[in-house]
Amino acid sequence: MALPTTDLLIGKIVAIVENEALSISSVRDEIDEIKQELVSMKSFLQDADGKKEHSEGEETWVASVRDLAYDVEDIIDEFMYHTYEKQTGGPFPRWLHKIFHIPRSLWYKRQIANKLQKTTKMIKAIPERNQRYAIGGVEGTTSSIDVDKWVQNQAESSLFIKEDELVGIEGNKQTIMGWLMDEEQHQTIVSVVGMGGSGKTTLVAKTFTNESVKRHFDCYAWITVSRTYAIEDLFRCLIKEFYQSRKEKVPAPAKLKDMSYRELLEKLVNYLESKRYLVVLDDVWDIKLWKEINISLPDRRLGSRILLTTRKEDIAHYSFGVVSHVHLIKPLDNNEAWELFSKKAFSTYHNRSCTPELEPLASKLVEKCKGLPLAIVALGGLMSSKKSTTEWRDVYNSLNWHLTNNPLLDNVKSILLLSYNDLPFRLKQCFLYCSLFPEDYLIRRKRLFRLWISEGLVQHVKGVTPQAATENYLMELIVRSMLQVVRRNETGRPKAFKMHDLMRELALSTSTREKFFVVYDGREVMEEIGARRLSIQSTEGTEIKSWIGMSKLRTLLVFVTGIIPLSFSNALPSGFKLLTVLDVEDMPLDKLPNDLVYLFNLRYLNLKGTAIRELPKYIGYLQNLHFLDIRKTKIEALPRGFSKLLNLRHLMMYYNNKDYNVFKIVSGTRATSNISKLKKLQVLSRVQSEGNIIRLLGNMTQLTRIGITNLTERDEMDLCDSIQKMKLLTNLSLMVKDEEEFLRADNALFSPPPHLRKLCFIGKLEKVPHWFSSLHSLTSMHLHWPRLEEDLLSHIEGLPFLGSLTLVNAYVGSELLFSRGFVKLSNLQLFKFPSLSKITVEKGVMPNLQFLTLNSCMELKRLPHGLEHLTNLQTLSLEFLSIQLIQSIRGGGVDRPKVQHILEINHFFNTSSGRSYESLSPRALY
Repeated sequence: MALPTTDLLIGKIVAIVENEALSISSVRDEIDEIKQELVSMKSFLQDADGKKEHSEGEETWVASVRDLAYDVEDIIDEFMYHTYEKQTGGPFPRWLHKIFHIPRSLWYKRQIANKLQKTTKMIKAIPERNQRYAIGGVEGTTSSIDVDKWVQNQAESSLFIKEDELVGIEGNKQTIMGWLMDEEQHQTIVSVVGMGGSGKTTLVAKTFTNESVKRHFDCYAWITVSRTYAIEDLFRCLIKEFYQSRKEKVPAPAKLKDMSYRELLEKLVNYLESKRYLVVLDDVWDIKLWKEINISLPDRRLGSRILLTTRKEDIAHYSFGVVSHVHLIKPLDNNEAWELFSKKAFSTYHNRSCTPELEPLASKLVEKCKGLPLAIVALGGLMSSKKSTTEWRDVYNSLNWHLTNNPLLDNVKSILLLSYNDLPFRLKQCFLYCSLFPEDYLIRRKRLFRLWISEGLVQHVKGVTPQAATENYLMELIVRSMLQVVRRNETGRPKAFKMHDLMRELALSTSTREKFFVVYDGREVMEEIGARRLSIQSTEGTEIKSWIGMSKLRTLLVFVTGIIPLSFSNALPSGFKLLTVLDVEDMPLDKLPNDLVYLFNLRYLNLKGTAIRELPKYIGYLQNLHFLDIRKTKIEALPRGFSKLLNLRHLMMYYNNKDYNVFKIVSGTRATSNISKLKKLQVLSRVQSEGNIIRLLGNMTQLTRIGITNLTERDEMDLCDSIQKMKLLTNLSLMVKDEEEFLRADNALFSPPPHLRKLCFIGKLEKVPHWFSSLHSLTSMHLHWPRLEEDLLSHIEGLPFLGSLTLVNAYVGSELLFSRGFVKLSNLQLFKFPSLSKITVEKGVMPNLQFLTLNSCMELKRLPHGLEHLTNLQTLSLEFLSIQLIQSIRGGGVDRPKVQHILEINHFFNTSSGRSYESLSPRALY
């Protein structure tokens, strides 16, 4: 149940009461009353969100309350806009405001008072109208018991699926059978985890019904766990299943029903006293189940096993206190998905195969399923009755509608919606927000965090920063298998992720119905915006028009991958005046509209990747701006009025060059020294060193991340003094003016920031800074162009959490020796070592290394000595290296035995036609 971010709105009202006490005296009673109504509306909408289904009348009731909450937001923002216009002069000359100020203010106040009174009356009329038409509360029409029963029936039907109807489970089944029947005598738990519909239950069912498995155990039981269960009922089911598995007479149902918790528990424990048992706990939603049921399943060291399925990774990886294994269900690969789809869709076709004219559409439909077996089977069944290309195209183009309304896809919708409905209220909004991004879009963690915070979706919790809260929200969605991690950083923290296509389709349907947002892709005419958020997604140019409802818009995200620029650069339509979020990343824009500075409500502005050359002169008017991203633009300097953005938290402003073979890999942005007035700034990356700016940066004590470019040796004292004042700093990046300038941050820096996690130095180092060895929280180090003469490795080998190390032109010596330590290092990159001829890795060093890159080390003729000790190495990238080294790992090469354990070996090299690539992976060497 999406609703206006009432916490943010209530905060606005409190701010008005505190800061505008004199100017609101005539409407104070109305504002106070509407605040109390908002608190009640928030509670009502959250309660309504917790219900599973509503009648039509109840849906209308909930929608009315939600829409009126939106109306209140409009009125409050209008009042704040009027206040803002008085302060800044708005789009009109100040002398006009002086002439018309008094009558115009009185007129606005009367308008606000009238609107508030009218809205309050409408709010109070809702329960009266509901009573008149006999509409009940929000109890729901479908009980959770009915839903759980349906899920249980679906799950237990998996026990009877024929083997020839299944695809791609044999290897997984053998893995699980191996864990069930190995030599381990202690009780063992095997967890199978994956998103809803991924085939967990089917896999476990085929393992459970295997005759070899059954013979291995004295008794066995299958329990489908509902989200709301009584432990006594589960005990009764276990007793019944155990007796039936041994073909023993089951105690009478009436007798079992009359037994107390203690009696049931005693009977189970006694029954299992000398038996090796297998228990399946299917669809576990809460680890509380294990804490309640494990006392009934004694470990007598007889080789008993518990096999559970869950959608939640935190349950699968829970410390059960016994031996445990986790099997992560992977999507079917393309061939398996096509085979399964064909079994269902083309069972009545000639040779049970797809016709050539249908194959392109069939392939697209299978791709939509992203390897999810439940969806493939259901969609195949739906398409089995469609014979013409037109029918297939219609389904493909309206898959969202079919997923929501077609009875043949009900099981897909219901299974996927279980995960959504189980989310806490706040997480539902955050999950829906992810579907604002286009299909298959790679969503970056930090970008999403800033959007969630700007939108007011993150609940304020005392003692918890918004960033920490968003991290918890994201991890909860990931462990529930609702977002799919695509990239992780050196500590395993998710960096980027995607939504499964079908989860996104359901989120889109829910968001449209609840007016959470609207997606416009240009394929259909949109006359009116029926929501507060608009996501424009098009592969071609799409004009942003003054649609009806524009005045209510709070969020605009634009995703365009085509070459036709949007009609966007001259001016924003006037209806955008209440915008909170504007994200036009990678848009082909070269100019900002003049009226951008009058978006008083703007909290988030993302211009990354655009061709914009300068920010507006009066950008300081944006007093509520919290996040500004101008990375990869053509903006070289900030305007003088920038220091008026006193609420700014994050300022990202640099241009990266990914070519590590040159010195200048990043460019900063010029700013005047008064940028130090931005005391709330937490992220400043990257600013050029000019004048006394380095000394003044020490006043910005809230900074957690800072990047500075254009440094000189003369900056050492001021630089070290400022850094020492930044006690909250976790990310530090420093770059000198040119490659011959020394980066000095050693002698004057007595104690580095205690929580530093990421360090990037770009410039020449006279020696290894003495404090490097004390960076006990560091996870990532990047040293670019230091050209050290002394050994660096001995200074950093003992860092306990260092996970990523990138060294570029870092050492002028001929040999690198990894003799000890680097216990957490997972990613090592060595670029441009002109004299390096030998690398040695002692046994036991870098035990967790997974990725190794060697680039532009032409004197290196052999692979690192001891490479065979890096048993966890997954990917070896060899770029622009000597022919001798590459030949040594080809078939028959002297170093070929060293690489047999490495899954992926990539070789990049230059040819007359440009950069080329070949795979030298062991399987490709034959």
